[in-house]
Amino acid sequence: MDLFEYQGKQYFARFDIPVSAGGVADTVDEAVQQANAAGFPVVVKAQVQVGGRGKAGGVKLAANEAEVREHAGHILGLDIKGHVVKRLWVEHASDIAEEYYASFTLDRSAKQHLGMLSAEGGVEIEVVAERNPDAIARIHIDPVDGLTPERARQWVTAAKLNPKATDGAVDILVKLYRCYTEGDCDLAEINPLILTPEGAVHALDAKVTLDDNASFRHPEWDDFRGMAELDPREARAKEKGLQYVGLDGDVGIIANGAGLAMSTCDVVNQVGGQPANFLDIGGGATAEIMAGALEVINSDEKVKSIFINIFGGITKGEVVAEGIVQALERVTIKAPIVIRLDGTNAEEGRAILKSHESDTLISLPTMLGAARKAVELAGGKAQ
Repeated sequence: MDLFEYQGKQYFARFDIPVSAGGVADTVDEAVQQANAAGFPVVVKAQVQVGGRGKAGGVKLAANEAEVREHAGHILGLDIKGHVVKRLWVEHASDIAEEYYASFTLDRSAKQHLGMLSAEGGVEIEVVAERNPDAIARIHIDPVDGLTPERARQWVTAAKLNPKATDGAVDILVKLYRCYTEGDCDLAEINPLILTPEGAVHALDAKVTLDDNASFRHPEWDDFRGMAELDPREARAKEKGLQYVGLDGDVGIIANGAGLAMSTCDVVNQVGGQPANFLDIGGGATAEIMAGALEVINSDEKVKSIFINIFGGITKGEVVAEGIVQALERVTIKAPIVIRLDGTNAEEGRAILKSHESDTLISLPTMLGAARKAVELAGGKAQ
């Protein structure tokens, strides 16, 4: 679950990470109240889960109540890359001497936590990595050992932060690591982490992704869910109990198993196509589950073909095939479908599908061949 900036800052505050004084506003009058409470000058910031707020006019400096009214009135209702602003964060404006970047996430290949720190903050870390990869100091942290102040100090030195920021940065990094681990985050990022002219260090922004698998430990997360922004496709999938992530391509993906779904997306990319989604229906492929998956895919106007990739394990091939056939009787599909069925009793399953084949329902035995056909049906040139 991705948090809004204001929620991330509230989460940071639980771990004593210093953030700017501020408050949430849903109306212009509330924005004025929060500005008076925070103290002028203030920054009025759109709360949307997308980058580029500043360039879109969603972040404005205000020196008095009149300017807060003007900016809040303009920003509320503003469309920023398809996200309509419904809420503002109004905070006391900070004087900035330098901007840094700090984050923690999981490096799955190393099976350790990964910390990244850079003296070049204020821009996306991908830009820094591309332009000057040496500007990012990385450390791997064994979960058993954790992050000690001594190691954090070595890390700050390696990142070449201003010596004036060392003590403050070390303190925040140790607290940010606690937030990341004890707070059950997939990502805890501060960009920028700022040094003020007075030598103080604090978080000027917050990007936090919570690990949904840990939600049973955090009943307080329910307060965050009410404001969560869900892609309409993802909301529909969630209602049906499906694991779905919307992407920007035109080949709809349905697979049974997260690993197979990721591999299917990779193969579609490999042959020159673009997946429209990641959709994992889990271990089974009953008619009800398959119908739900097809309804979600069918709701995406960009989908020009659908690639169903099923490996029969405990569920037998003929059962899977019958489920697909029954699902197709329930849902009117707009895009052609390519099915690859393999595994237990795959031949029996393919025979069932063969009897229902048409120009818009095609069964192929290999994943690569099926991916190429799905890309071709979507109007692409398969490689």
